[in-house]
Amino acid sequence: MIDIRSDTVTKPSAAMRQAMANAEVADDVLDGDPTVRRLEEHTAELLGSERALFFPTGTMANQAAIAALTRPGTEILVHDDAHIVNWEMAGAAALAGLQLRLVRGAPRMTEPTLRSAIRHPSVDAPRASLLCLENTHAGAGGMVTPLDELRALAAIGRSAGTRVFLDGARLWNASAATGTPLESFAAVADLTMVSYSKGLGAPVGAAVAGPAVLMDAVWEARKRLGGGMRQSGIIAAGALYGMQHNLERLEEDHAHARIFAEIVSAAPEASVVTPESNIVMIDLPERMPAESFAALAEQRGVKVSVWHASRVRAVMHLDVTRTQVEQAATVLRDLLS
Repeated sequence: MIDIRSDTVTKPSAAMRQAMANAEVADDVLDGDPTVRRLEEHTAELLGSERALFFPTGTMANQAAIAALTRPGTEILVHDDAHIVNWEMAGAAALAGLQLRLVRGAPRMTEPTLRSAIRHPSVDAPRASLLCLENTHAGAGGMVTPLDELRALAAIGRSAGTRVFLDGARLWNASAATGTPLESFAAVADLTMVSYSKGLGAPVGAAVAGPAVLMDAVWEARKRLGGGMRQSGIIAAGALYGMQHNLERLEEDHAHARIFAEIVSAAPEASVVTPESNIVMIDLPERMPAESFAALAEQRGVKVSVWHASRVRAVMHLDVTRTQVEQAATVLRDLLS
């Protein structure tokens, strides 16, 4: 079975498992775990931040950062197809008392769509306290927001009185696709989240990075959400291994995505979104619902994600070879033909 539903389906390599087995650990809540500290320090260094904090999941990391940067009863400006909107169980509303102000009108946020979403000041409407950016943008098929545009979006948000949060679950991919240093992307935001289980092959983990003045509030939010961990160096070691060994190979996933898209595009009825990183979105003809298409593909040995009723997603990752990429793409092309 070729599983390309997500880059989170990867299994730890033998070397990563060995690093986890040999990890130096301690109670991270009571004493601080030495492997977690090394991971946090390495992450902070790469992102050009004063501090980083390890989380078990990206969703928890996002919600902790949001809580640290806002106050209840205000709004978040966020793209309508963002991860925070679609895949986090209305956490911003349920946990932090925030209202989402959706930025509509393009596959990812742009300067015109952001400007059109900002409310005029009114005693009858909540003010926006946070602008949430996402790079790469998963819902748009791994689209990259270039650094200059990201800076422009942040400037618009700040001119409207907001802080800026960067959901960089796949920021590694944005950096690999553009050659932009990670720290340059992170410098745009007040806080940045990165995920170790997307692209880097780690079995679990994410981090929030930013200035020390904000990270105490992030720590408090993590504790409140139940994210204080004990001998967490065992899982941090997997993330650290991924950072040290798998960052440099991400362009291989991007190349595989381009090969995959080219093969599938040969089907007469295929409508494939040109990939900018490691994600390929395929829009299906009306006669072929996504659920049915995914079931047929699985019967032929390929697992893809159902994104919505007429779209499926394929994500390239370190556990699929070029041969498997070509095989999977050929299966989908034939189904579409």
